[in-house]
This record gives sequence, structure tokens and C-alpha cells, in this order.
Amino acid sequence: MDNIIKKRIACVKEKFSILNIDTLMVLVDENRRYLSGFRGHDTQFDESAGALFISNSGLILATDSRYEEQAVKEAPLYEVICCKEGLFRQIPAILKSLGTKKLGFESVRISHLEYKKMATVIKSRNIKVKFVETENVVESLREIKNEEEIGSIKKALLIAESVFRGIQGYVRAGITEKEAAWKIEKGIREAGAESISFPTIVASGPNSALPHAIPSDRKFKKGEPILFDWGAKVDGYCSDISRTIVIGRPDELFRKVYKTVLDAQSLAIKAIKPGADSRSIDGVARSHIEKMGFKGRFGHSLGHGTGLSIHEQPRLSPLKNSILESQMVFTIEPGIYIPGWGGIRLENMVVVRKNKAEVLNKLDSSKYLIGV
Repeated sequence: MDNIIKKRIACVKEKFSILNIDTLMVLVDENRRYLSGFRGHDTQFDESAGALFISNSGLILATDSRYEEQAVKEAPLYEVICCKEGLFRQIPAILKSLGTKKLGFESVRISHLEYKKMATVIKSRNIKVKFVETENVVESLREIKNEEEIGSIKKALLIAESVFRGIQGYVRAGITEKEAAWKIEKGIREAGAESISFPTIVASGPNSALPHAIPSDRKFKKGEPILFDWGAKVDGYCSDISRTIVIGRPDELFRKVYKTVLDAQSLAIKAIKPGADSRSIDGVARSHIEKMGFKGRFGHSLGHGTGLSIHEQPRLSPLKNSILESQMVFTIEPGIYIPGWGGIRLENMVVVRKNKAEVLNKLDSSKYLIGV
């Protein structure tokens, strides 16, 4: 693993001249892990488990006493510094030791308040440092997965799918969305995953028209769509999958919507290959949905990259374009949402290979998975 991290660090340093920096401070949780192996989690946005300082002069991981022993064990390439009075009070000494003149920082992670604190304490120590905002320095590297990363995603997906198979006998009319969501989350933990990838979505009937519905006390009823969106995390890597089922006999609208979504997903997957642009892949699915009479009922993007974060680059959207490359991993998740009736979403994970997309899922999305 150390050799992989060394290569990642080297790739970051190669960007220094273009960014006009000599040191990069890394605070984004997933980027920190990607470049060091340190697994400390930020408990909330305004709290940090630590920061990496990467320069040609050295590698430093600054953390606090909660994580010091863990950091030493998990990030052997870095000098670990324990910040006894807080990270920002320690930054001047760190920058001085590295000889930093131009500090790049992840603008997406540092709040205005934190920026002011950092600038004030550095100025008070008479250290002249230029601050340079950076964006997607590490995230762009994370877009391309190696086979070990893809293997972890496959394991996470295998667990997620096996748990869903296991609850099919449990799903019946009368149980609540909350009860089904807990069954999935509990199963994911018991199956060996380190955690769920994100809060599980279970939405039935009209609630399923909300793409990111929160599970409620609403009870499942026969004949209505029930949308599940869930995932497991293994080795830090996330899986993400959606399925929609019906208990009992589906009506004609369900059948039409389901087939439209399934065909849109299939057409989009067939169009994926290296060199294709993400906007056009989104357009393949979106145009089919519109052609079938559901214009305006597919509001979100077609898919998103998945890795250490549940949502990362590339994005398959009409709003942003990316050129697809081999080893990218992302979701394909078209959906149709009809207020008052419900919604259907089908989500698979794919990896871009030499001439096509490899679907990572084993759970058949062509079946309703009808309950009893």
C-alpha cells in the first residue's frame, strides 16, 4: 500500500508548478485517507481529524491526541505532529519547518471563519505565506480506480445485494419504511461491512416520488411502488444501488414506468466507452424517458462517481460534461417520479473498460422482485 500512496503523492506534487504552490494542505476526509492511509473521520464539518501537509521538503500529518497513535500506525510515510493547542495554532510552525512560501488549500473544505483564523495566526507569527485556493487536485486523481479499489467496491456491492436478497421474505404489506430500512442497515453491519455508505432510503407509494425520501412510519401497501436505495462500505469504499419493487400485482402504469426506466438504463450502459462524454450518456437515457411520455419526470442526473465518497467525479449530468476514461466507476440510475403516485428508480454500478462498461451488479434489475 505504501508504494501506491507514494505514487499518489508524486502525482499531487507534479501539479505544484501549475498551481503555483510549494505545499498543499489536505483537509478533505477522503483525500486525506487516499494520500496517507490515515482513516480518522471528521465527526462534523467544523471538526477535523487532521491535516496533511505535502511538500518537496517533507510530509506531515497534523492531528490531535485522539488520533495520534492511530496516525502513526496508519500513515508511516508521514511525520505525525500532535497539535495540543489545536491545528491552526500549530500551522505556523509546520509551514516554517517545511519552508513554505505558497500554501495551497482545499477551498471546498475550509470555511471563511477557518480561513480567517489561519491567516490571523500566521500573520501574528511574522511568517510570509501566500494562500492559494485549489479545487479538485486530489479528487481528479480519485476518478480513476485501480483494481484493488474496484475490488473493494465489488465487495461492498456484494454485501449490499446479498442483504437485499435476504430481506425479500421479510418485505410484506403492513411493515413500515423505517422497519425495512433498519433491516437493511442491520444486515449490512452483520454481513461484515464497516458501515452503510449513506442513510438508507425506503419510500413507498407517493413517498417514492421523492428521490431522497426519508424513511417514515408509512406502512407498505399492495400494488404500489416501493423504492429502496442503499449501500455498504468496505475498506473505505462505497457501493450504491437502487431497486423498486411492488407487493402483489402491479398496475399498468407501474409496468410502463418500470420498463421505460429499465430500457433507459440499458441504453445508457450500452453507450458507455472510453472517450464518450458524460453529458451525451445522460442524454441517451433522458431522451428515451421523454420519448415515452415522461418529460419533466426525471429531474436528477443520470449518475455519479462512487469510491471513498458516495458522490464523486465523474458526474453524468446535462449540466456538466466529463470525458469518460477506463477504470472510472460510477452509477447509472435513471428514474421517473410522478407526484401523488410514486416513483421508480433503478441503479447499477459500472466500471469503464476497454471498449464498454462492465456492470458490477449481480442483482437483476429487470425483475420487480415482487413480494408476497
